[in-house]
Amino acid sequence: MIAEIGAFCAALALALSFAQGWLGLAASRRDSRAEATTAVAQAAAFMCAIAFVCLIAAFVRSDFSVAAVAANSHIDKPLVYRIAGAWGNHEGSMLLWSLVSALFGAIFATTRGAQHLSLWSRAVGVQGLVTAGALIYTLFLSNPFARLDPAPMQGAGLNPLLQDPALAAHPPMLYLGYVGLSIPFSLALAALLEGRADQAWAKALRPWTLLAWTCLTLGIALGSYWAYYELGWGGWWFWDPVENASFMPWLIACALVHSAIVTERRGSMASWTILLAILGFGLALLGTFLVRSGVLTSVHAFAIDPRRGIAVLVLLAIALGAGFGLYAWRAPKLAQPSGFAAISRESALVWNNFGLAIAAGVVLIGTLYPLIVEAAGGGLISVGPPFFNATVAPLLAALFILLPFGPMMTWRIGDWKGALTRLAPAVALALLTLIVALVTTQWRAVPAIGLAIGVWLIAGGLTYVWTRAARGEGAALAKIAALPLLVWSMSVAHIGAGVLTIGAVAETAFRAERALALAPGQGVDFAGQRITLLEVGGIDGPNYSATRANFRVDRADGARSLSAERRFYPTSPTPTTEVGILSGLDGDLYIAIGDPVRGQDNAWAVRLYHNPVVHLIFLGALMMGLGGLLSLVAVSRSKRRPA
Repeated sequence: MIAEIGAFCAALALALSFAQGWLGLAASRRDSRAEATTAVAQAAAFMCAIAFVCLIAAFVRSDFSVAAVAANSHIDKPLVYRIAGAWGNHEGSMLLWSLVSALFGAIFATTRGAQHLSLWSRAVGVQGLVTAGALIYTLFLSNPFARLDPAPMQGAGLNPLLQDPALAAHPPMLYLGYVGLSIPFSLALAALLEGRADQAWAKALRPWTLLAWTCLTLGIALGSYWAYYELGWGGWWFWDPVENASFMPWLIACALVHSAIVTERRGSMASWTILLAILGFGLALLGTFLVRSGVLTSVHAFAIDPRRGIAVLVLLAIALGAGFGLYAWRAPKLAQPSGFAAISRESALVWNNFGLAIAAGVVLIGTLYPLIVEAAGGGLISVGPPFFNATVAPLLAALFILLPFGPMMTWRIGDWKGALTRLAPAVALALLTLIVALVTTQWRAVPAIGLAIGVWLIAGGLTYVWTRAARGEGAALAKIAALPLLVWSMSVAHIGAGVLTIGAVAETAFRAERALALAPGQGVDFAGQRITLLEVGGIDGPNYSATRANFRVDRADGARSLSAERRFYPTSPTPTTEVGILSGLDGDLYIAIGDPVRGQDNAWAVRLYHNPVVHLIFLGALMMGLGGLLSLVAVSRSKRRPA
């Protein structure tokens, strides 16, 4: 009965979403119509929420008469993973997509503020149609409430790789980012329909863009951290096509955050901001297509069903067709004079946008090119890390070099000489880092330049904070503490980018790895440590059995214990790896245990990695996410402040 209630509520949400779309696009200037639109959006979100709660209840109760539960749950699975199973599959994840879209639509409709009634109404209407499209796809092609008759006695179980705390939070966080870009998309189409994209419009757009970018940042970081410690391959990013599917909208969202600032502050670049909003949501839909169409084979992919892929492609074509069609028709009417000099804060943000858009385009080409070649009958090819490292990395490096100059510039007309003077300590520190890195790495130019850029970003962010605090009179610490939250948010995000850069460059360039066979009692010297395999034995977990290897690590500060496992789930034919990680200030010692080695008595395959300062990668990503959260708080405060 719970499944039927959930299906009914989802169908009712679909009808309400269409009503929201019709009411909103009617664009009446009457407040009564606005109140009705808001009420319908709230009702659609409420119905979606009930439907999703019903799905979670079916998973918690292990109702194997529901096909999604039977395919993705197991009676012995821990409760937290039974709950996570509700969105850890294709059908449930699409219902979650619909819920987030409806919820964001309701929040946007409820918080109209000082937005122009007609433009706000059109945006709510477009958002209703976005939610309706997601619900149509969910109910007719991916129904999470479909029944099985007869019902099995036991479920197949969730993919063991997904039974992890980071992966329980990763999909919802990514969806908050993906679907968060639907609100800027709705606002962009509303602006084109209305022929209006002023500073008030940009002010409404900015918090939703910040929310989407922040959630994408944290979601990608969670996925990267999961891949690092769960997959057992020792790395954190492989330029996997599904990884790229989330990275492309992140790049566009990053550009949109900066472009919206210019439109809000100066009233310029409105057409470009609208284009980025359309592209951002389009790339989010493209990422959904890549994950769910079956055209890609990846541990991240959800479904292999061409019908579903074609349906997502149709939704993508409708969204982009409507967006680009309206843009070609109405964007010229929104064109405004730039009103700023070639050297100014606006121009720095323009270059930032230009570089990020090119980087997203390069990633898009590298991701789709193998699919296009295969579809054209050219055979199977792969575009991997060498291509992206040779193309995207230099683009991002150039952007990072320019990044500290932007905050130092003034609006309209900037003083590049004054900015360079204020940044002189950061320049000196970056050059010193470059020289020291070149000497200590035997003149390896690429990692030395990367480390210098990371230090440049950190020093540039700190210099901006100090420059702002130096204004006025009073104690330095008091002035630093009194700085506006927007200053802190921008500085923390930029410093986080520098911290991540240092971690990524060091881990990639100076990583050590070794594969060998060890029997209990044998040891090996690796990365300045003595690693000894003590014993290998079997253990039983809540819903798995495992082979556990215990190691002793002798290092300068004493001996440490470390264990690694190879787990076997009865519901999956493929074993999974649980690595042992020993973290220190210099980085991680990373150990993965493999299968017994044939021909060697009681010997096991062992892979050892030393990943220097890898924790800086995840720390930097968290700092960037924190910067986005601080900016959200600052923007929400400014919206509540009376004009």
